[in-house]
Amino acid sequence: MPSAPLRLGAQGAAVALVIGLLGLLVWKVSHQIGDETVAAGVRKGDRPTAPALDLERLDGGRLESAALAGKVQVINFWASWCEPCRDEAPLLEQTWRSMRARGVVVVGVDHQDATQFAREFAKRYRMTYPLVRDPDDKLYDKYGATGVPESFFVARDGRVVAHVPGAVTPETLAAGLERAGIR
Repeated sequence: MPSAPLRLGAQGAAVALVIGLLGLLVWKVSHQIGDETVAAGVRKGDRPTAPALDLERLDGGRLESAALAGKVQVINFWASWCEPCRDEAPLLEQTWRSMRARGVVVVGVDHQDATQFAREFAKRYRMTYPLVRDPDDKLYDKYGATGVPESFFVARDGRVVAHVPGAVTPETLAAGLERAGIR
């Protein structure tokens, strides 16, 4: 059985670790959910401009904002390790296939994932909409995302009009598209 001083030392180290992690969480949240993020603007009822993007596609090449100009966009942050992302992937794919002729584009932004796992996930769920990697979380941070899945709806004028934290449902997807001008 460990001695009392050793046990107290281990408990002290555990408490210090928990306090350090809590401090890191508070810092991260305070820096992500500031007034400068898209999510914060949408929460206030604003229509912030969608951040510019220039990211590597999972299937090669790049996707830039210019390719999305004038389209209604569903920007969906996801990851292969995310269980709710598995549930919403077929709905997003169905939306892409049925709405792209109307100028709707779904963009999947892979978050904190290995490229190999992201590609396997995309293949397994037959995702054909544009999938990009955000390896440094720059776009994720600009949007003010706090987890995955998380979706933002961009109107044709490039303004973000809706935000769905968590997995989209048929109802939240339809509501976001409606706010973006798709009836």
